[in-house]
Amino acid sequence: MTVVYEIESKNKDDAIKEIISRAEVFDCICDKDKFVESVFFRETEGACVGHGVAFSHGRIHEVSEMKIALGISRTGISCDAPDGRPIHLLFVLATNPAMYEDHLDRLSILAKMARREHFRSEILSCFGQKEAEEKLKETYTLCSEKRAV
Repeated sequence: MTVVYEIESKNKDDAIKEIISRAEVFDCICDKDKFVESVFFRETEGACVGHGVAFSHGRIHEVSEMKIALGISRTGISCDAPDGRPIHLLFVLATNPAMYEDHLDRLSILAKMARREHFRSEILSCFGQKEAEEKLKETYTLCSEKRAV
């Protein structure tokens, strides 16, 4: 998992492109334009879930395991969220089409995390990329372990 700290883009499409180009976790993807197209194709399903959070995901054969990047925007990104609020946390996921169950499982964990106001405020109060990545990984691991019990 990678955090892209302080996204500069103001609209969702540009923010997705920015995250994909800046996130180290996506460096393994040779054809990033193809991945961006895959994400935009799936955007018709609606990515903005509300509470300042959105999930965007694309399927690409190049990845052997799910790749997750979180883009953080303090100023907010415009999006057609159900609650009308701008996005501050934008998750971008890359998954292999054959990994459907793993994709759903991990997306469920991320959604559970993002629903928690405490997590959202903690991640937005981090002072840099490394701190935000540590908080993201720590919370993800904790939610994964609770789910396994």
